[in-house]
Amino acid sequence: MADKTHVEILQEKTDACRLMDAPLSARLKTVADEVRRLSPEFADTVDRMVAGLAANGIGLTAPRPGEPMPEFVLPDSDGHLVSLAALLEQGMVVVSFNRGHWCPYCQLNVDALAKAAPEIQALGGQVAVISPETQSYTKAMKDYTKAPFPILTDMDGGYALETNLLYWVGDDKRDAMKAGGYDIEPYQGNNTWMLPIPATFVVGRDGIVKARFVDPDYRHRMEIDDLLAALKA
Repeated sequence: MADKTHVEILQEKTDACRLMDAPLSARLKTVADEVRRLSPEFADTVDRMVAGLAANGIGLTAPRPGEPMPEFVLPDSDGHLVSLAALLEQGMVVVSFNRGHWCPYCQLNVDALAKAAPEIQALGGQVAVISPETQSYTKAMKDYTKAPFPILTDMDGGYALETNLLYWVGDDKRDAMKAGGYDIEPYQGNNTWMLPIPATFVVGRDGIVKARFVDPDYRHRMEIDDLLAALKA
């Protein structure tokens, strides 16, 4: 039997992490540790990219608490257009930017949001996940996580650019991702290698950001307890 690829090993680890009785941060760290075990060189490339993004302040000017969240009208995995304005008519909105169905950290993040969806709803909130992938792949994420909320396609990262979250991964990271089995060009329908910084915003019914989590290190995400606390506040 042929040896498993790094992609296959990480998918198995991700599947196992979904079942862990632990905070999201602990599950994400488990995957990050596995990445470093499989390829210290790849992990070092990630560290360099993250350091560069942080040094350049990427994501710092994304909408802050007290500022309006830009409007969006984006297609969901079934091709239906979903707008922020329409969602806000129903209550507060958790807007979650993710990189794609191929990303283990995004799988765990969306899975955690899906499992917390009943609590989020009970607090008067709802979730909209935004990804630069085409609809067939947002559907793959929705099916994998059984998400009861829309996963929207931000084609070519236009909305991520408007919210100051879009960045180019760089030659080193692109080459490392391709070598590791993560060629995102087919998923995004372009060869730009632009991705959003994974970020979470809690938007009040007035369209104003109440809380946010923005970190250029995609291995980190907003803890679910912090998200629920923001909705309660």
